[in-house]
Amino acid sequence: MQTVLTVDDSAAIRQLVAFTLKGAGYGVIEAKDGNDGLAKAKAKAKAKADTVGLVITDQNMPGMDGVTLIRSLRALPAYRSVPILMLTTEAGDAMKAQGRAAGATGWIVKPFDPARLIDVVKKVLH
Repeated sequence: MQTVLTVDDSAAIRQLVAFTLKGAGYGVIEAKDGNDGLAKAKAKAKAKADTVGLVITDQNMPGMDGVTLIRSLRALPAYRSVPILMLTTEAGDAMKAQGRAAGATGWIVKPFDPARLIDVVKKVLH
């Protein structure tokens, strides 16, 4: 089973994403912000057991935003090639360019369609 790390400061969004992914057969690790997400990603990399196959992160979060989280993850050897999707209300070209420059694999704008989320997840994981 592939495991997805979801990072969002909104509990409602985390629950919706987790419910959608679990329903499609994925394992889910939830993180409440960028700092929590980075800590959980590092812990998974250290354990080397069941690594994270995909990271889905929001952009606007307290403490550490999504672009900073992506840069931090890309600096870790275990996450250099792991797909990272931005799931955010930010839809501007400048923000998307920042995300791509940091190492984002793709972009999904909130509110999202659960079926579309699963399609994108399948595409980047297979």
